[in-house]
Amino acid sequence: MTQSSKPFMPDLDWTQVRETSKLLTLSAGQVEDLLATSDVSVNTLTESFTFIVEHMRTIYDHLQDFDDTPARDELLRYCTETSDLIQESIVAFQFYDRMQQCLQHVTANLKGLSSLVESPDRLYNPFEWNKFQMEIRSRYTMESEKIMFDAILDGKSIEEALAIKAALEAQKSDDDDDVELF
Repeated sequence: MTQSSKPFMPDLDWTQVRETSKLLTLSAGQVEDLLATSDVSVNTLTESFTFIVEHMRTIYDHLQDFDDTPARDELLRYCTETSDLIQESIVAFQFYDRMQQCLQHVTANLKGLSSLVESPDRLYNPFEWNKFQMEIRSRYTMESEKIMFDAILDGKSIEEALAIKAALEAQKSDDDDDVELF
């Protein structure tokens, strides 16, 4: 049985490309594992919020049957406020969906890059790199991802790309208060 070459004890088969590919694959695996683990927690929270909203509706409906008193009115107000806060929390979960989609793209990109780097025929072929880059861009559904991608490929630093993205999002927010759909 042949042992795999290690960077601290390389054999003739050791290459930086293979080691790079391994690290890219590791990163993709870590992101996938994190996404799977976090899905369980988010699903639990979503189910809990749904349960709480249903119970708040039931309490509110039962309170409607009581005589009109200051205590009843206060409880109805609390029910309404609580339901509103829960609805706001559910909307905030859209961030998680957005983050999950972005991390899925990162994972696919890392795997694709690993595959490209492992293949000598593709590694040194500019057309393969361009094809891969266009595959990455085509997977993006959020405008902010495309902006970041384009800025980085145009040679901008991460800080510059983030500033461009933030400026466009601020402009978009001024134009309309809609949530970015993805």
